[in-house]
Amino acid sequence: MRKIRVGSRESKLAVIQSEIIMDIIKKNCPDIELELVTMKTTGDKILNTTLDKVGGKGLFVKELDSALLEKEVDITVHSLKDVPMELDSRLPLIAYTKCEYPNDVLVLPKGVSEIDFNKPIGSSSMRRNIQLKKIFPKAKIEPVRGNVITRLQKLDQGEYGALILARAGLTRLGLADRISRIFTENEMIPAAGQGVITVQAREGESFEFTRYINDIESQICVEAERAFVKELDGGCSSPIAAHAILNGDSITITGLYVDEDNVEKRGKITGSSKQHIELGIELAKRIKQ
Repeated sequence: MRKIRVGSRESKLAVIQSEIIMDIIKKNCPDIELELVTMKTTGDKILNTTLDKVGGKGLFVKELDSALLEKEVDITVHSLKDVPMELDSRLPLIAYTKCEYPNDVLVLPKGVSEIDFNKPIGSSSMRRNIQLKKIFPKAKIEPVRGNVITRLQKLDQGEYGALILARAGLTRLGLADRISRIFTENEMIPAAGQGVITVQAREGESFEFTRYINDIESQICVEAERAFVKELDGGCSSPIAAHAILNGDSITITGLYVDEDNVEKRGKITGSSKQHIELGIELAKRIKQ
């Protein structure tokens, strides 16, 4: 029996996402034995400053990458939006789950139905903050760090008037009932790959079970989104957003970019899904010009 060690961050959401992947493998490959290996990443440890000041979201995958390279684990599982655009060529992404919930959502304290604008809205994402200012011009926005459960505790204890979180994470944690408002993809363009779980592995090794995990439509969309961000030289903490939608053989990509002068630029492009990566790059070039 083949044994696969699955590397994951130790947060509750990361473990749930790893278990989603492990359940798919178990269901389709009963001859594979699975072991979950969790670890605390640098991004989980540094909670007193925003990620863009300490190296971006790549801090959530550094230790997991090392574990893969050192052969301490065989695959790693991530929220795709946390994976840097520039990958180690030795560690390719080998599968992407179906994206069910790309949206950002508003979460209010328990028992509250309106935002108290005397308190800040908690959000550490520059991408979210720029778009949030248009939706709630009078809101004061302050960073909030920690995993989803920790953030909700801070909210319910009265530190914030509201939080902005990813719908997918709350749903996977069984906390969809906390959602007060779902922002449309036009109100708040999501981060590239938001809502998608990805699997990473060592180059050249065979993981035939990925065909049960990988959703080809999701792969086309996220490759287009990531091509857009990469062309703009954007790390995961840059104020850049991208969202792609497939419609038959056609793909529409919507992008947002904030330049060095803090000017927000938006754009949209539609074309053949066979040219999804080229379209992502083309949209980035148009927006930058």
